[in-house]
This record gives sequence, C-alpha cells and structure tokens, in this order.
Amino acid sequence: MDSTPVNWEALDSLIISFAKSEHLIEDSSPPSSPASSPSSSSSYQHRLLIRQIRRSLEAGDVDGAVSILQGHAQMVLDDHRILFRLQKQKFIELLRRGTERDRDSAIQCLRLALAPCALDAYPEAYEEFKHVLLALIFDKEDQSSPVANEWSERRRFDLAGLLSSILRVHFQAYDPIFLMTLRYLISIHRVFCLRQGISSPISDLSERLLFEDRDPPATPQESLCEAPPFDEVDIQALAHAVELTRQGAVDSLRFVKGDLFQAFQNELCRIRLDFSVLDELVLEYCIYRGITDPATIPSSDLANCISPLSDGEASINNIGLDGFHEVNVDHASIHEDYSDIHCPSERTANHEDCSTSSVDNLQSYSGRLRKNRYDASKERRRKRWRGRTDPLELNSEVTISDKDNHNAMTSAFDASRDKCVEDKVSRNHSFQNFSIIDMRKYELVLEMKELANKGMVAEVVEEVSTMDPEFFALNPTLLFQLKQVEFFELVNSGNIQVALKVACTHLGPLASSNQDLVKPLKETLLVLLKPNEETLRKVVPLCSLANNLQVAMGRRLGIEEPQLMKIMRATLHTHTEWFKLQMCKDRFEEFLKIDRLKEVNVHIRGDTLAEGHVDNSVRVLSQNTSSSSSKLPDDNSSLSQASSNESLYDENAVIKVMEFLALPRADAIHLLMQYNGNAETVIQQIFS
Repeated sequence: MDSTPVNWEALDSLIISFAKSEHLIEDSSPPSSPASSPSSSSSYQHRLLIRQIRRSLEAGDVDGAVSILQGHAQMVLDDHRILFRLQKQKFIELLRRGTERDRDSAIQCLRLALAPCALDAYPEAYEEFKHVLLALIFDKEDQSSPVANEWSERRRFDLAGLLSSILRVHFQAYDPIFLMTLRYLISIHRVFCLRQGISSPISDLSERLLFEDRDPPATPQESLCEAPPFDEVDIQALAHAVELTRQGAVDSLRFVKGDLFQAFQNELCRIRLDFSVLDELVLEYCIYRGITDPATIPSSDLANCISPLSDGEASINNIGLDGFHEVNVDHASIHEDYSDIHCPSERTANHEDCSTSSVDNLQSYSGRLRKNRYDASKERRRKRWRGRTDPLELNSEVTISDKDNHNAMTSAFDASRDKCVEDKVSRNHSFQNFSIIDMRKYELVLEMKELANKGMVAEVVEEVSTMDPEFFALNPTLLFQLKQVEFFELVNSGNIQVALKVACTHLGPLASSNQDLVKPLKETLLVLLKPNEETLRKVVPLCSLANNLQVAMGRRLGIEEPQLMKIMRATLHTHTEWFKLQMCKDRFEEFLKIDRLKEVNVHIRGDTLAEGHVDNSVRVLSQNTSSSSSKLPDDNSSLSQASSNESLYDENAVIKVMEFLALPRADAIHLLMQYNGNAETVIQQIFS
C-alpha cells in the first residue's frame, strides 16, 4: 500500500502563514493583505498576553496575572468562580514564601478577598475555603497533610491552563491553523497506532513536541447549563475528534453556545506544545524549502534546528561532496555572491579560507548560475528569520479596547522585538565552517528546483549533468519526467521535429530500459494528436517535478529531509487509514486544510522516484497498516466504500448505536451491517 503523498506547496503556505502570525519571520506583505491585517496583529498580541498571564501564574505571581487581567480582560475577574481560584492561589503563594510579613499578607488576603469571594463563587467554594485554611498549620513539605494538593505547584499550572482556555475564547485568539492541524494529525496518529498495535516511526519527535497533559477545560457558567440540546451528530463528532467523553463534548459546546468549530478549536488549543521544539522543526523546514534565508539566522539557532532533531545518519554537519564534477573556480563570484557571510574569524583576502576547494568549485558554478540567471529572481526574496523572542513586559495601564493605546502597544511590541532580534544577531554574527558549506549546498539545490519550477528543464538537465555526470544514471525516472516536460513544451510551441528528436534520443531509450516507463511514453506520444497546454500541468506538474528533483539532489549531497516532512508523511498516512476504518469522511479536514495537504497529482504518486524518496519508517508504517486489519478497503475503493456505507445507513442510526453502546464508529457500522441497518434491533440484541 502506498503512503499518502503530500502537497508540500500547501504545507509551505500553512507554515509561512504561521511564521508570519507568530512574527518568526519578517512580514513584507502589503498593508492590505490578510497577513498584515489589524485582526491578525490583534490576535498575535492577544496570544502574547495569554502567554504572559500563563507565565506569571506558573511562576506563582498571582498579582502580576491579576494586574494584566484588570487591564485587558476585566470580564474574567467578574466571574467569581475564577476570582475565587485566583485569590485562593494567591493565599497559598503568600504562605509559600515563609516570611512573617508574607504570612500577615496571607491573612489579610484571607479576610478581605478570599472569604467574601467564597460566599458566592460556586456551591462548593465555601467548603474549599474552609479546607484551604488548613494550610496555615500544615507545612508545605508535609506530603501526608490533608492540604498537600493545595501546596502542590501543579495547581499553578492547572490554573494557568484554565485561564488560557477562557481567554482564548474571550479574545478569539486561537492558534494559527498550522498548529491546530499538527496537533490534530499527531493525536489521530497516536490513537491509530495504539489501536492497531503498531509502532510509530515518529514517536520520539511527537513526544517531545506535544506534552501529555492538556490545559483544563473551560467550564460553562450556570446560565449556560440550560442550553438547548445539541445535535448528537455534533456531540459525537467533537468527542471522537479530540478524545472527549460525551459529557466533555457537551460542556465544550455549551461554553461556546453550540458552535461546533469554535469548540473544536478550543479543544485543540488545550493540547500543549513545546514551542522550542516546534520552532526548530519549522526553521529546519524553512531552510530546506527555501522560505528562509540562512544568512539571516544566528549560528545558535541554525545549529539547534539541525543537531538535536537529526537522526544522525547523514548529519548536515558532515555533508560530503563526493561525486560532483570539478568545475572551474571563480573565487570572485563566490565572494560577490556571499559577501554577507562571514568566516568564524573576520574575512581575509584569501577567500579559500572559508571552505574547501571542492565546495568552492561547486559554489562557483552555483554563483555564476545565480548571477546570470537569477538577477530577475529578486521577485522571490527569501524571508529573514527573526526567531521567537520575549516581548517587553505588558503594561497593565494599556487596554486593548482603546484604539490609540492599541496602536501604541503594537509599536512597543515591534520595537522591543526588533531590538531583541538585533541583539541576538549581533551576539551570533559568526557562522561555523559547516554552516557556510551547508548553505552553499542548499543554494545549489534550490536554484535547480527553481529552474524546474519555471519549466526550464533543458537547462536543469544540462547543468546538473555538468556538475554530476552520474546523477541521472542513478535517477532515470526523474530524467524521463524532465524530458517529458521538454517534449510537451516543444510540441505546444509547434517544434514537432525537435520534440520527436527528444523522444528518440531520451524518452525511448529510458523506456526500453525500464518497463514502468513504457505506458507513460505512450501517453506522452498521444499529445502529438492534439497539443494541449493543460496536458503538461496534468501529467507532470512542475511543482511536483521540482520537489522530486530537490529530494534527489539533496540526497546526493547528503542533505536529509526535514523532520517535519517525516511527521507530515506519517500523520497524513494514518489520517487516511483512520477514516477508512471509521468509514466516513473527516468532518474537520477542510477546516484544517488537510484536504489541501493531500491534493497531489496521481501520475506523480505512483512513479518509482516518489517511492524511492519516501522515508523508510513511513513505508514500514504503511506496510503495517495494510496488514493490521482485514477491514481496510484498498486505496481505489475507500471513497466509494465510505459513500456506500453513508447511503446504506442513516447517520442517526450510526450515532444511536455509538451512543448507547459506547462504540467506535466502525464497530457501530459493522453491527448495523449484521442487522440490516436497524439501530433498535442492534441495541435489543446486545442487551438481550
């Protein structure tokens, strides 16, 4: 069974949007674009505000968190349930400090704030108030005391998570789509591997990226508890999508007044991420895909994005250049094209000090190619990596609802962040030798990819063959596809004789030595009957061809694919298999852009090159999923199987069996198949 292919251009779009929204890269979007809209900026500031409140509470600074809430979200403090928990935590934190002065402050807090709030917070609040008084006589180190849980620092994190959940809904400050998609796909991947009894090829990465614990759910106010009943289909969809109990799904829907997709976002954002690991994954991907300019990245960030997350087999620190053809060296062009890249010591007159002669040879060719052909390619400028830096402390005097203050705060955020970035770059202006070598390899591969993307395939073949005469002998399918594109372009431009010469010289011999290429050759020659520009885009999409070229050249140079690519391949594959088991379509895949991530051309999917560059661990996972259950339909029948089941059985019948018997969707459908789709009969038979 083939692994699910990935539309990397769609992933590029999601990651660029995420990086801009988190200010990880410089946003050069015009003022009218969505990426630079006031709502996007406001959402970013609200997310920062939530993180600052979380940080304060996790550090035990309750007053700091309350001060920010008073300036930005007074409505949260108007909810006495929340206020009571904050005051109770403040009482504990004052006692924790242990000084006589702080103990007196704790008693004042008890009298003036905590006791009055306990009277009308919620029914159990007064009992909790009396219980927490025991902290006055039981020491914080006494693990057997009745208030050991109150002393636990875990309470800080629970309260911080609860406030984060509430504030996300209040500000509508949900994480960017990419983060929610990543959480969702990894969560499904874990469940699928667990239930199918197979090992995950990305378990180490996913465990470092996602924390086990989630933020506590935001509980609806009493006034919402009498909300009208929700559609059972929505309840079950939410419960199964984010692993909630039925009651948990109902409470989540109540909190957002029945909005399924808002509840879904809130539940996904409760899954906590390690942002340091996330940023390393994103940076590694951005460098590989040519989104970010490596020359703008501090050496510490560059090392972090490569070393900790690499498998070690072909560490980027130890890339060799064996197999690439020697070309004439033009040190002046290297110096001109890389004048902004410094050696570990200050640059000297001898440019060879920065790299080995073989790298100079390689980059000389690359530099001339870029100078001659890419002066016009400034249209595709790479973005400067800024990294995640702490903004200045939020001023509690500023309120977001005030437009002037909002603009002032925006400027303050940006000014502070720019200052942090400048300081960071100035402290890390030097790159290690391997970084220069790596960047030159990336540049070369990206230049070839860009040529292929523009349809300049003849130039690609000529220049790659000059650099590495053995490259296409090792990648015949890729050469066939490049020459296929050249053939189509010649036919469409009316150069039939030249096109036939390309077919005779290249396509024919390649097909004769590889039987898998005979059928594509026949389809290619059919274009002679009716030249059509659409054929070029359908049979061999240039973006897919360029991606395949990048992978093949990268492997030849020892450049491993980013870890994020492995995560996406594995999780999209298990997403597909999971919903085959569920015999339905994912209700949230369009919202999370998962459908776009899977939109690739079928002709590219089946070729041998695509099979060759799929990560081995993903292939093993694919084989395991194919043999783990006899219920899995094959690729060609999965959609028809799902649609036929949906037409055979009423959705309400499926939901009824799931609800009454607490069964997964697939099991409920199989029971309905045994009893002619009658839910009542299924339930009667089970309980009889």
